[in-house]
Amino acid sequence: MEEYLRSRVPWSTEPSLKQLTEEIGIDFDRFIYGMKYDKSDVELAGELGVTEKTIQHLRDHFMRKGLGSIMGQD
Repeated sequence: MEEYLRSRVPWSTEPSLKQLTEEIGIDFDRFIYGMKYDKSDVELAGELGVTEKTIQHLRDHFMRKGLGSIMGQD
């Protein structure tokens, strides 16, 4: 008897960083640019018009999960 493995499409366990920034209403590219140039949470919050806590959350997400969290197999 032959067994066939089904192909499984990768799926996301959490929203991507881009989705999170869009939900909050900040520009993803500006956020990444600020991270690239090691701007502080206070600087980024001021530039993007959000709270420091929001930037801390986004930075933590990026450090722990990267740009997105994809799981599954082909």
